Amino acid sequence: MLVPLALIAFWPSPVDQPVQGELSSALEFLHAHGIPAWFSYQFVEASANVALFIPFGAVAALAYPKKHLWKIGILGLIVSSCIELGQLLFLHNRFASPSDLVTNTGGAVIGALLVAAALRRLQAHSWSAAGL
Repeated sequence: MLVPLALIAFWPSPVDQPVQGELSSALEFLHAHGIPAWFSYQFVEASANVALFIPFGAVAALAYPKKHLWKIGILGLIVSSCIELGQLLFLHNRFASPSDLVTNTGGAVIGALLVAAALRRLQAHSWSAAGL
């Protein structure tokens, strides 16, 4: 799971660069057909950052089931900070962004919340199946 995250985070050029024109065209088409303007390139990019860290948060929550969810969020913030610092120092075609810290951390928390909810549901189902 960390390998794809590292490849995306430390790719020498922005990973959306090859499809940037197509994405802009698709967004223009959607806006022309009633999709609101807030559904912009920035929104898509932020959503992608959240989605990128959801698996990280889920795996972290499964790996450390006794940790509080806020600790998984802190772990997501630390990993995201390392990525952004690496991009700032070593990748001149990439841009470190404070908003990436927020969206990546949010994705990690969402992943941890999804796992917590799934585990609670499985536990409740097993209790009801056992007649408890």
